[in-house]
Amino acid sequence: MPTLRLDGRSLSLDDLAPLARGAALTVSVTKDAKAAVKRARKLVEDHVAAGDVVYGLTTGFGKLKSVAIATEDLETLQKNLVLSHCCGVGEPMLDEEVRIAQVLRLNGLVRGHSGVRDSLVDALVRLFNKGFTPVVPQQGSVGASGDLAPLSTMAATYMGYGKARIGGKTKTAKAALKDVGEEPIVLQAKEGLALINGTEIMKAVGVRSYLRALNLSKAADVIASLSLEALLGSLKPFDDRLATLKGNEGHRRTSANLRKLLEGSGVLASHADCDRVQDPYSLRCIPQVHGSYKTAIAHVGDVLSCEINAVTDNPVIFPETGETVSAGQFHGQPVSMVLDYLGMAACTIANISERRIEQLVNPDLSGLPAFLTPKPGLNSGMMIAQVAAAALASENKVLAHPASVDTVPTSANQEDHVSMGVTAARKGRQILDNVENVLAIELLCAAQGREFHTELTAGTGADAAHRALRKTVKALTHDRFLQPDIEAARELIASGALVAAVEAAVGPLDA
Repeated sequence: MPTLRLDGRSLSLDDLAPLARGAALTVSVTKDAKAAVKRARKLVEDHVAAGDVVYGLTTGFGKLKSVAIATEDLETLQKNLVLSHCCGVGEPMLDEEVRIAQVLRLNGLVRGHSGVRDSLVDALVRLFNKGFTPVVPQQGSVGASGDLAPLSTMAATYMGYGKARIGGKTKTAKAALKDVGEEPIVLQAKEGLALINGTEIMKAVGVRSYLRALNLSKAADVIASLSLEALLGSLKPFDDRLATLKGNEGHRRTSANLRKLLEGSGVLASHADCDRVQDPYSLRCIPQVHGSYKTAIAHVGDVLSCEINAVTDNPVIFPETGETVSAGQFHGQPVSMVLDYLGMAACTIANISERRIEQLVNPDLSGLPAFLTPKPGLNSGMMIAQVAAAALASENKVLAHPASVDTVPTSANQEDHVSMGVTAARKGRQILDNVENVLAIELLCAAQGREFHTELTAGTGADAAHRALRKTVKALTHDRFLQPDIEAARELIASGALVAAVEAAVGPLDA
């Protein structure tokens, strides 16, 4: 099992990819990071020993920041803080997302500016490595002063409250701790605040969505190439000279992918001298639309790469100067904004995919049999598959309303501007779910359209996509229960198997 070594500075999105796929790995903390944790903790203990009044160490929180707490009550203060903030509601987060959040919170703590004990870090490492996975409700965070409700629930499980999962089974946290041979953690000064003040929940959901978005970037190009074959589209809009004139890197990568996928196509060659002057935008403008999506997710990746190594709790400890600085590191606006961007960008992929589906099923546009069935009338073929795609694309437009422009004051107006980052992350996840289903429907329709041109050789990449689908979904000869076909096509896309099969035939594609 691979081990991820955490130092608070060098974690990458690729490092988190196995967790996003549900794979197992372990974590450890570097020697230098452990030393940094100890230095910050000494400053906290010095303040407590001196009886200093320092926010987050010896005071109440938020609006209660001016209430000093007696030394003998500091353990109770931290316990009360965590338990009182466990107000999350809704369905639990995915285990994959919680596991990423656990790693991100650890990575932030070991940077050496949070003031926790090294023994707490060691306990969190052991719990993660033993597969202890908190059950965390999805809703209840406004994305500033940290993802307080969900992170508090995560912290509470380490203390023996709430529920956790071990080996895929849900148990009380206390029972799960016992199963892995651990005692409930008793938090000391500053530690409860350090565990719950952060943006790890929005980042965990966002990281997984970003990694899914990379796969969909390639898959959308693959499926579009098969639609081009079925619709006898032109290769000319993918000329590299046009990409150079446009000057957009996403456009260039998309055009390069399409040329690679369609190399050797006898279908497009047979159509070279027909009387169609131009293809519809959903074919001709693939570089512009898919390319814009690529540009957007590249920016999302840049921001997330920075944020997963950020210190996001409060107050921040500077052991080298002896300072404890109260600031706003926990505010999720940088993440919230780019996750809204990711969601809006993904909507465009579903929009243009749904329009290609319409091109494929409409005999007035495609020159193919109506709704892609050999016997229209008796059979409805892919008629309602296009309706389902239209419903999903339309739903996305509602979900794309940005969360990051909203704010609701909380904590007696002490926290008077918030980011709504978890809302942006959750909406983005749902949009990607819908995009995968729309692309699955396009894949089914494009492959079915290809059945009417089997006398002509398809491009290498498009042909590989067709063959990959046909291993699990047979050609449509008469009406049948279509839902399993859509689910199978979606799994082929979401798992990365479609892209893998095509790249095996044509080489790496650009995301």
